[in-house]
Amino acid sequence: MDESRQPDIRIKVNSRRGFGGGNIIHPVAVESSPAVNQSQTPSPLREVKHFKKWFPWLIPSFVVADTALFIITMYVNDCPKNSVSCIATFLKRLSFQPFKENPLLGPTSSTLEKMGALDVSKVMDDHQVWRLITCIWLHGGLFHLLANMLSLLVIGIRLEQEFGFIRIGLLYVISGFGGSLMSALFLQSNISVGASGAVFGLLGAMLSELITNWSIYANKVSALLTLVIIIAINLAVGILPHVDNFAHLGGFASGFLLGFVFLMRPQFGWVSQRYAPAYATVGAKPKYKTYQRVLWLVSLIVLVVGMIVGLVSLLRGVNLNDHCSWCHYMSCVPTSRWSCNTDPVSCMSEQTGNQYTLTCSGSGRNGTYTLDNPNQSKIRGLCSQLCR
Repeated sequence: MDESRQPDIRIKVNSRRGFGGGNIIHPVAVESSPAVNQSQTPSPLREVKHFKKWFPWLIPSFVVADTALFIITMYVNDCPKNSVSCIATFLKRLSFQPFKENPLLGPTSSTLEKMGALDVSKVMDDHQVWRLITCIWLHGGLFHLLANMLSLLVIGIRLEQEFGFIRIGLLYVISGFGGSLMSALFLQSNISVGASGAVFGLLGAMLSELITNWSIYANKVSALLTLVIIIAINLAVGILPHVDNFAHLGGFASGFLLGFVFLMRPQFGWVSQRYAPAYATVGAKPKYKTYQRVLWLVSLIVLVVGMIVGLVSLLRGVNLNDHCSWCHYMSCVPTSRWSCNTDPVSCMSEQTGNQYTLTCSGSGRNGTYTLDNPNQSKIRGLCSQLCR
C-alpha cells in the first residue's frame, strides 16, 4: 500500500432543515501525517449528528393543560344552573351556552372573566397585568380549543424536536404575552382569550429561523415560499368578525423577533471543523456569521423596548385606535354579509311577577321571558341572545 496516499475523509452532516430537503454533504480537506499508521485512519464516511433531536413533551403538556382548563371552565360555568337553555344537556354542568350567546360551544363571557380572561379595564384600572398571561391558557369554546390545539401540535412538536423545550417554551409564553399586549392596546371593549397569539409566535419564529439559518437550508426558496403562504392564509382569516387578529399580529411579531434570538444555528463550516480528525488542517471558522449576530442584537433590543413601551402605554390607558384611524381594518373588514361591531350588549329590564321584559339598549328590540328562579347570569344570557 502506498503510504503517501492521502485518505479521502468526508463528513456527512445529518440536517433536518427545510420542508422535505435532503441531507447535505460537506467534504473536508484533510492532510495526512506520515507518522500516522494507516490502521488508525477513520472510515471514509463519518456520520455527525450535531443537531440533537429532542423528545417533545412540553408542547403535548400545553395541549393537556389547555384542555383541562377548558373542562374546569365549563364546570365553573354550570350552564343548567345559570342559563335558561343549554346545548348538550346530557353533559350536565359541562353543557354549553346557546349558540346565539356563544357560537363556539363554550361558556359565558363572565365565566371566562372569572377564570382570568383579558379584560383591559381590569388591567388598566386594577393593574391586573397577570391577565395578559392567563388569557392564553383559556379558550372561548370547543371549536376554538380544537383549532388552536391542532395548530399547536403540528407546529410546536417539530420546533421542540429541533430546539428543545426551554427555548420553545419561552418562545411560546413570550409570544402569547406579546399577542395579548397588542390586543389590549387596540381592542379594549371586549374580553379576549386563546392561545392563537402564542401559536402565531411559533409561526413567526419558523420564518425568522429560516432567515437566520439561511445558509444551511437545502431548498431555500421553496421553504420560504411555503412558509410565507401558510402565514398569509392564517393572517387573512383574522379579518373575519369575532377573530382577534391583533393577538395574531402581536404574537407573530414577537415570535419573529424571538426566532432570531433563540433559534440561531452554528454554521456548517464551524461544525465540520469541530468533527475533523486531530491531524487535519482546517482553517478556523466562526461559529456564527456576522449577519446572525447583528440580527440577534437588533431583534433583542426591538423586542424588549417594544414590550416595555407597550406595557407602559397600556397601564396609562392608551388606546392605539385613537392614533391610527385605519388600524381596526387589520382585525376585521366589514362587508354586506357581516358587521365588525363587537361592542358589549346591554338591556333595560322590567319585572312583572315572574315575567321579565328585556329591551336592547342599542337596537330597541325587546322580548318577554318567564323566569321562576332568576339571577343576573340568566338575565345577561337572555340579553345577549336577544341583541345579537
